[in-house]
Amino acid sequence: MSSVLFQLDHNVAIITLNRPDKLNAFNREMALLLQQQLDECANLQEVRCVLITGAGKGFSAGQDLAEIVAPDGPTMAQILSEHYNPIIDKIRRMPKPVVAAVNGVAAGAGANIALCCDIVVAAETASFIQAFSRLGLIPDSGGTYFLPRLIGWQKASALAMLGDKIGAPEAERMGMIYKVISGDGFASATLQLAQQLAQMPTHGLALIKQALNQSLTNTYEQQLALEDKLQQEASGTDDFKEGVNAFLEKRAPVFSGR
Repeated sequence: MSSVLFQLDHNVAIITLNRPDKLNAFNREMALLLQQQLDECANLQEVRCVLITGAGKGFSAGQDLAEIVAPDGPTMAQILSEHYNPIIDKIRRMPKPVVAAVNGVAAGAGANIALCCDIVVAAETASFIQAFSRLGLIPDSGGTYFLPRLIGWQKASALAMLGDKIGAPEAERMGMIYKVISGDGFASATLQLAQQLAQMPTHGLALIKQALNQSLTNTYEQQLALEDKLQQEASGTDDFKEGVNAFLEKRAPVFSGR
């Protein structure tokens, strides 16, 4: 059985981390397979939204520590430069929305891979842990970049240093994630959200993502100029024409992603 599963459902690519007996902890095989699936999603026209989740009780427990101490295991430098950093980069550069459906514990790199996604939803029983400090490490996989921007400096500093376990309701309250989904319908509710995004003007969503990415480093003036440029591109799409026509004709729009 592959450590990463792929399924296409109504223009939604469902990527499932699949080492449930290890709480989907990452080893080299799983990291490289996830990168491969992300590349395929970026290139497949029929994929208009990506949904990442975990098999079993966890989203991902982060790095499989047994691999680190193995005599033939990858070095820490390899784990970052060849495993996690490319995953984060591929998610942020993905020209389509990426939803993280956190079904259980998300710890270490597993938490930060989830938090770099465009929209993060979590089951009520899910939790997030910056577990690095317990091993004498720093948050990687973009943790020191995204976390303070999501929840502020003080909260990010405390969670990174103390390694507190944060339940999904608290993560939602502090702005770490978009929404908690209660009850037994987590999988169906997250798929419905992803399918909603897939039916939207996805080229425009990609431009929103591009604008938000660059807003993290742009000046005010640079961001206004970028908005001007991207809005001109967005207004030239088939989806913009369809949206305007559907509004004037009082009907539901049918977007193509072009």
